[in-house]
Amino acid sequence: MINATILSAFTLSGLNDTTMKHRVTLFSLTLMCYIVILFVNGALIFIIILEEKLHEPMYIFLGNLCLNSLYGTAAFYPKFLFDLLSNTHVISYTGCLLQVFVIYSYAATDFSVLALMAYDRYVAICRPLEYHSVMTKHRAVVLAFFSRLLPLLCQTILMIMTSKMELCGSHIEKLYCENWSILKLSCNSITTNNIVGFIIIFFYFGHDLFIFCSYVQLVKYTLKSREGRRKFMKTCVPHLLCLLNISVALLFDLMYTRYGSSSISPSVKNFMAIQFLMIPPVLNPIIYGLILTQVRNSFFSLCKVNKQVKALG
Repeated sequence: MINATILSAFTLSGLNDTTMKHRVTLFSLTLMCYIVILFVNGALIFIIILEEKLHEPMYIFLGNLCLNSLYGTAAFYPKFLFDLLSNTHVISYTGCLLQVFVIYSYAATDFSVLALMAYDRYVAICRPLEYHSVMTKHRAVVLAFFSRLLPLLCQTILMIMTSKMELCGSHIEKLYCENWSILKLSCNSITTNNIVGFIIIFFYFGHDLFIFCSYVQLVKYTLKSREGRRKFMKTCVPHLLCLLNISVALLFDLMYTRYGSSSISPSVKNFMAIQFLMIPPVLNPIIYGLILTQVRNSFFSLCKVNKQVKALG
């Protein structure tokens, strides 16, 4: 029996011999993807900070969503890029728990922020006269803060429980550390960990139900007027696309991790394991940047100012 307190490292086996034959190509594509994530999310955060007219609750929440993407992907991409260039895929015990903590607090925070954005759109469209008194900038900042704090607290509880387990192995069959993969190494019963884990999972997928209910009210209201339909298409459609994006991505990962078939090819396994760290962080800022007029106009305005400054220089 191996005690968790004396286990120093885990071995990651997601990268097999076939995959490593194409390591240069995979490294290039992964690096390109990470650069795109850094650029599109960083650019949107930069625009929201610089443009005073974007200092509104909806854009504060959007900036928080982009910041969260940078936070979550930082736990995966640097380590994965290093592993692609290395012949040994090892991660320290502490580093493994930290990776689990960051990746899954990132996923939970995405749901929290999207729920706040749904509530913001509900108040803006269904209760427009009360909007500025209900959704003040100060309240938006406080809500954004708690949307990050609660997932961190939930994940802290899980990590404390995981760190107290006695482990009988150190081999993780994935590209990165994942809580369920660690639980499977336990020498003892993991019933309590599973119960707490499922409570947290259902709590955050319950955010989807809250968002659905808010959108039922939004659709009822917007059908009454052309202006309401315009607002819905302009600000709610990108939000729904982002919600669908992260929900489907995480559902695939959670269901496959627990119930996936061993007959699935390693390439499909790897894609299903990382798609929620790849697709939402790339698409979310692009969706909002293309659809939201104020964001798009602010981007072109800043680009124009930058060109003028260079010309004068």
